[in-house]
Amino acid sequence: MDAISLQGGFAEAAPEAARAFRAVLNAMARPGTVEPVAGARPPAPLSMAAGVVLLTLADTTTPMHLAPSHDLPVVRDWITFHTGAPFVAAGRAVFALGDWAGLAPLDRFPIGTSEYPDRAATLIVEVAALAPATHRLTGPGILDAAQLRLPGGEAARLNAGRFPLGLDLILCCGDRLAGVPRTTKLEAL
Repeated sequence: MDAISLQGGFAEAAPEAARAFRAVLNAMARPGTVEPVAGARPPAPLSMAAGVVLLTLADTTTPMHLAPSHDLPVVRDWITFHTGAPFVAAGRAVFALGDWAGLAPLDRFPIGTSEYPDRAATLIVEVAALAPATHRLTGPGILDAAQLRLPGGEAARLNAGRFPLGLDLILCCGDRLAGVPRTTKLEAL
């Protein structure tokens, strides 16, 4: 493990983790809302937002799958040091991290069961941009409608159609993130 893996966590863990948790919670509770985040300095290719999400949600009880774009020794070491999350194959993941192309096909991730829909994976997706919008979002947490740029178009829409099963998405771009829970209905613009 090199020195870069030991750096980049929250400098003031308690207040920064609380602010980060609130941002992730707001993003998931209000789909399409873009939340700014700060505090993490993870190694490339991780964005600050993805680092914040990992520092906030991942721990030794949350198996993680890395897409090829992010399955690098420095990323593995950083995640291991800061969260302790174990690495697993896609079919056993609680969280999966990477770019959209590397995470595809989505059907390899757990989508929950009718008895336990909460046992679905959350994809932490690194994206190049959150705007301009490509989709109209409606559903719980959205007053009328929201708009957001989504990767994968049809695959994301099909995932939303599986509710109560399906995957939750956290889109990360630089120091911003947005949530798209499986409850969100998507329509291409």
